Amino acid sequence: LLGAFTVLGAVATVVLALVGRGEWLVAAVVFALASFGFSAANSFYDSLLLDVAGPREFERVSALGYAFGYLGGGILFALNVGMTLSPATFGLAGPAEAVRWSFVTVGLWWLLFSLPGLAVVRERRSRPTVPWDVAVREAVVELRSTVHEIRRYRVLALFLVAYWLYIDGVNTVAKMCVDYGLSLGFPQSALISALLITQFVSFPAALAFGWLGSRIGARDGVLVAIAVYVIATFGAYRMDSVDDFYWLAATVGLVQGGVQALSRSYFGSLVPVGKQGEFFGFYNMMGKFAAVLGPVLVGVTALLSASPRTAILSVELLFIAGGAVLIYVGRLERR
Repeated sequence: LLGAFTVLGAVATVVLALVGRGEWLVAAVVFALASFGFSAANSFYDSLLLDVAGPREFERVSALGYAFGYLGGGILFALNVGMTLSPATFGLAGPAEAVRWSFVTVGLWWLLFSLPGLAVVRERRSRPTVPWDVAVREAVVELRSTVHEIRRYRVLALFLVAYWLYIDGVNTVAKMCVDYGLSLGFPQSALISALLITQFVSFPAALAFGWLGSRIGARDGVLVAIAVYVIATFGAYRMDSVDDFYWLAATVGLVQGGVQALSRSYFGSLVPVGKQGEFFGFYNMMGKFAAVLGPVLVGVTALLSASPRTAILSVELLFIAGGAVLIYVGRLERR
């Protein structure tokens, strides 16, 4: 399933290069397929954490995954930025052609670096395989049962609520930072540089958070990252220069990979045996739903206040609420 959805996402990404000007509906459909492939593949990729690492290794291995993901993504992003800013250097006619080839490189990169995992990693099956039609019927029944029995997993369910809140803040900062910079009048070249800074700082920072999580625990490591996000958001509210934006990008890079890696490892420690794929499906679903609340909160606040600074400050509500629920989860665990 990881391989199937990876191929779907990667091929759809390559096909985006073939979409012509004005074909917005085709672009929307192909982009949706690519996004679906990515999200579905991630559910199975995340669930394999429990197959390749023991509980004591969750933090370190999860952090390694995010760290190398940011490194690989950063290298390719830098190449694509170079192609777009200087297309002649790469033998391309212009920025538009460079963007098309960027889609091709992303799809091929995605496929190429998925091969080692697909070829080498073996999952520990909790039960024998069954035919597809039987698997689908059993999955529906089991999913319905899990939803009804979710109260049995109170700590896990409350963690998903906390995750939904604070990861919404993380996603909002990542998705809206460029728009925020543009609203403050910063040049687009500076914004691209800031994205590269975040990408490459996230590589060593994710490794550092893996070490931190193994020392103080994944949950407390996530709380540290949330605290840094609260400070960074307040800094974004007050910033007034490109240099401030670079510092903000570096600060976000310090915790972005860490909060994702430790969230995954902490959730993995709560998942019941034999329900990895199913529960990581819930986990990734919460992450995708978390792409909605933050932008709506920022948009409504911007509309009411007519101030992009006040709008970005509203994201702190998500971090504070998520952190509060996560602290309560820790208290429940200790009972």
